[in-house]
Amino acid sequence: MKNIPRIVYDIDDRPPVKEAFPLGLQHLVAMFLGNITPPLIIAGALGLASGETAFLVQMALILAGLATVVQAYPIGPIGARIPMIMGTSFAFLGGIISIANDYGLAAVFGACLAAAIVEVLLGFSIARIRRFFPPLVSGIVVMLIGITLIPVGMDYAAGGVGAADYGSPANLAIAGAVFLITLFLNQFSKGFLRYGSLLIGALLGYVLAILAGKVDFGLIAEAGWFLLPKPLPYGIEFHIAPIAAMAFIYIISAVETIGDISGTVAATGREPKARELRGGLIADGVMSGLGALIGAFPNTSYSQNVGLVNFTGVASRHVAAIGGMLLIGLGIIPKVSAVVSTVPAAVIGGGGLIMFAMIFASGMSIVHRSVALNRRNMIILAVSLGLGIAVEFRPDALQSFSPAVKTFLGSGLISGGMTALVLNLILPNDQSGSG
Repeated sequence: MKNIPRIVYDIDDRPPVKEAFPLGLQHLVAMFLGNITPPLIIAGALGLASGETAFLVQMALILAGLATVVQAYPIGPIGARIPMIMGTSFAFLGGIISIANDYGLAAVFGACLAAAIVEVLLGFSIARIRRFFPPLVSGIVVMLIGITLIPVGMDYAAGGVGAADYGSPANLAIAGAVFLITLFLNQFSKGFLRYGSLLIGALLGYVLAILAGKVDFGLIAEAGWFLLPKPLPYGIEFHIAPIAAMAFIYIISAVETIGDISGTVAATGREPKARELRGGLIADGVMSGLGALIGAFPNTSYSQNVGLVNFTGVASRHVAAIGGMLLIGLGIIPKVSAVVSTVPAAVIGGGGLIMFAMIFASGMSIVHRSVALNRRNMIILAVSLGLGIAVEFRPDALQSFSPAVKTFLGSGLISGGMTALVLNLILPNDQSGSG
């Protein structure tokens, strides 16, 4: 009999409010820096003014919150009805910056809107295409998500890429404290202390950061009190080349979402249902299209929160919805958002390292539980992970290729995930090779 992961709260369970609220806050803490980083990078690359940068960040928060709530509480076919924390996708960064430089932001949002239909169609076709994403492929994708995020977690732990004090003893000490406190509480305590371990570790790490002079409260005074979305803030234009490029990235995003859905429900000891995959992909596309109308970049499911679900055993969609509502609140009240944005990168990195490693372990669980490791499947596993890890950690090997090729093939998730998808289709499924 196969072991089923220990679940504190299952997908439809409703924790008491005194637990649900901080657990929802814990989800927000896990994804916050990841959600605001893409718009900050895009704004910096395009040389946008500080006011425009702040606006893009706020829209990212609002859209992430709305999309998260829809995933937890579906509207018709839109939504997976599982705990999926949504946020701005890193996969689109290179394409967005390239399109913006060549065509302008209006073309970026036009491409994001038009190409979103691709992921919606993938969702409605999931019954026909699901055979292309068996547990072997989705498990490999989940493992690659974890592998590619672990260096990000280490960068955060060191203080954040580009930080003047990157790798300083103070940053590593704060991250190490969060890491050890979170791990200790998760393994040696009970009740909320256990499944709220990341939040508690982050709060204690935040106190240490304040004492170490690592927290800048000046951002809070500068932030406003209220902000609402406005339609088409940058206008909208449609061009064939940008739409085609975005359509390809939406396909990659769909593969990642399928992996995240698989990783999330793996915490409950089962494979995803067709309606969960269908609703999750449709929501990804629909909400990304909505984002284009309010000045937010495409959303996708957040893998770090998949790790959090597996780490804590809290798989309640109602907890995720609380996290989504908190995101909306942060988006429309910039002053509150500024408070959260003062959390140093090292605090996030300390807990992130555990969560990202848990994502990898979740992918291993999918493969171990559902896949016969015969010769064929071992080859697919080895080659996909090998190529994915190779390009992720040695991207300079592709320096002679065009920027577009480097953007796609230089991602370990894309290279490894696509390799798994293709090899699973073309290699003969001869079970006699097992052994």
